[in-house]
Amino acid sequence: MKKYVISGGKPLYGEVSLSGGKNAVVGIIPATVLVKGVCIIENVPNINDVRELYEIMEKMGADISYIDEKTLRVDCTNVVSYVADYDAVRRLRASYYLIGALLGRFRHARVGLPGGCSFVERPIDYHIKGFEALGAKVSIEHGIVIADAEKLEGASMNLDFPSVGATVNIMLAAVLADGLTVIENAGKEPHIVDIANFLNAMGAQIKGAGTDVIKIRGVSELHGGRYEIIPDQIEAGTFMAAAAAAGGRVTIRNVIPKHLESISAKIEASGATVEEFDDYIIVSRDENTPIKKVNVKTLPYPGFPTDMQSQMAALLCRAQGTSIITETIFSYRFQYVDELRRMGANLTVDGNVCIVEGVEKLTGAAVKAEDLRAGISLVIAALVAEGITEISEVRFIERGYENLVDKLLSLGANVKVVDDEAEPTVSEAKIS
Repeated sequence: MKKYVISGGKPLYGEVSLSGGKNAVVGIIPATVLVKGVCIIENVPNINDVRELYEIMEKMGADISYIDEKTLRVDCTNVVSYVADYDAVRRLRASYYLIGALLGRFRHARVGLPGGCSFVERPIDYHIKGFEALGAKVSIEHGIVIADAEKLEGASMNLDFPSVGATVNIMLAAVLADGLTVIENAGKEPHIVDIANFLNAMGAQIKGAGTDVIKIRGVSELHGGRYEIIPDQIEAGTFMAAAAAAGGRVTIRNVIPKHLESISAKIEASGATVEEFDDYIIVSRDENTPIKKVNVKTLPYPGFPTDMQSQMAALLCRAQGTSIITETIFSYRFQYVDELRRMGANLTVDGNVCIVEGVEKLTGAAVKAEDLRAGISLVIAALVAEGITEISEVRFIERGYENLVDKLLSLGANVKVVDDEAEPTVSEAKIS
């Protein structure tokens, strides 16, 4: 097992280019199951979640290969199995999209309950209600979701909450169903739009993605084609928070500024400057400019994303005054709090609220990533901490961040990857 060793206290200068959207690609790859033909997917991030997904699908009969390091060729024409490998899907949250895709293509699906990050139970009740509205019978037996339908027929449904996962999964199940499906109170996140655009590029008829109401007119089949994935909104926000926390001046390229409006607003409120251009942004903060307290409340898009609240917490650990972070999407997503406390942070959790009292300094410590976004918050904290920080369980971080260490090095950060067993402890480690 490897870990990151980071010597903090250096401002960040330079530029970094974003990878393709993690939350988009983990929906688009399962969506290829619906396509009889070759899909060429461009701007694919080299992350663990992608590798896990295509290994699952290869076992089901998909023909998957890389054309180059960013372009994936997927041919699901010969997929004949609607059963996903149980152990593999338990390692990956986004594996639940295979339920909708397999149900849509075969009218049957056998997919284990998903895994991935362990920070909270995230039930799939909304997904199941959507499948049932389309005519499927769904049950969970021995940890496996069993979905069957004689046929799928379009239906109108209103989600109790604008769940991203349910919106995408229902969309996948509906594209080959008979008639019109209407999803009201649908999620509006950019990656939902990207998945819908991918399906439309392959012959689907989906309208309204990005609004409260999505309409899917079922078609008889989807054909192959080429599609490029959008830049990663959360990776952009992560580097924005890192630049604001550490100070310096960072140019972030390959962005869609519109997707970042809620993040930019909070980064600017913290005392940093955000300059927007057509496809890049510049985030800067003079080291002598204090970080300001900010209150953050996570909301469905276009509100502040839940996937960014841990990064904001790391930034606000050094703010002047008290910041309040309210999490409204998931019942508990503060696994990073105890680890940040090891570094000298002053955070208190009460239910879905985290109170962050700014401190004068953070200090390096041995900490552990508990999930993807909690792990990246430790990286940001380590960049500003005095001394050396060792972060273990970085496999969680690498679920969603491509070439993170190389990108940080390009900005002047002092970071390296070491083997857990071969390297010394924090007190003994030396970074060249």
